[in-house]
Amino acid sequence: MSNGGNGDEIRDELPDDLNITAFSGAYEFPDNSRRRIPGYMYVALAAICLAIYLFGSESSALVNEGWLGAAILLAVVGIFSITSGWRMSIDEKQALVLATRAVGFPVGHASAQQVWRGLRSRPTWRVFCYSAEEPPQRRGLVLVDAVNGTVVEKLTEANPDLDGN
Repeated sequence: MSNGGNGDEIRDELPDDLNITAFSGAYEFPDNSRRRIPGYMYVALAAICLAIYLFGSESSALVNEGWLGAAILLAVVGIFSITSGWRMSIDEKQALVLATRAVGFPVGHASAQQVWRGLRSRPTWRVFCYSAEEPPQRRGLVLVDAVNGTVVEKLTEANPDLDGN
């Protein structure tokens, strides 16, 4: 898009909070409990749709079973959003500590990734870690529940990258 023919172009830019080049410091993962906010909005819209369906004029061409269907759909999505809005009490640093204890070997390099499990999208930390030797002799994958800190699952093995060297 040209700006009056003077050669200056207007370009899209990332918002400051998404611009990685301006980033400094530790990244803080957002809490899943934010899902509750749109959930309450969906439930409120469901109540409005239900009220329109129940109290709308029977002779109106605009009020029909579609309002009831919308109310049901919005209520289901709203309840799901509210019930899947888990409050996280374990951050990635705590998950790394718990994973280090679970694998049973001194950890060198490790990384944590937030994932969700189950129908209600329970937040979980997926921690991948290597042993402290150089090169690492073992590696492990640990799933740590982000709500209560329990180790959901762990897998450790010899580092397969060393086979055949």
